[in-house]
Amino acid sequence: MSITQSEDHKYWMKLALDEAVKAKNIGEIPVGAVIVKDNRVIASSYNLTNKIDQVSHAEKLVIDKALKYNKYLYDCTLYVTLEPCFMCAGAIILSRIGKVVFGASDEKAGAVGSLYNLLLDKRMNHNPIVVQGVLAEESSFLLKEFFKEKRK
Repeated sequence: MSITQSEDHKYWMKLALDEAVKAKNIGEIPVGAVIVKDNRVIASSYNLTNKIDQVSHAEKLVIDKALKYNKYLYDCTLYVTLEPCFMCAGAIILSRIGKVVFGASDEKAGAVGSLYNLLLDKRMNHNPIVVQGVLAEESSFLLKEFFKEKRK
């Protein structure tokens, strides 16, 4: 039986969700990311905005790791549990990631469809393929559960 693209996206997004759980377990906002090339994970990370600094988003950290192996990431796919913000969308464009797959939308800071769609802006010098909503419910639930606990 062959794996469909949708099932494939779910498989890799589950690995990004595992990274998000690692963030949650250390008190970080639960966002996780993996970069896949040639059907294998070449980098993984999660938010470290409290442990390192405010710009240590999962996407930025995973891109930094992947760029150690390749100058550009044209043939890579970024899986991230939350819609990238403007900073992370900029990093995606500059690193030339070929495809971005994300889970939950971010109505407050999302730059890949919610507030703006920087990745599909034709004025940019790179426009990756974007797939949204993969395991969105699971990603959203993890975030809602985290903030619900924080408010207690």
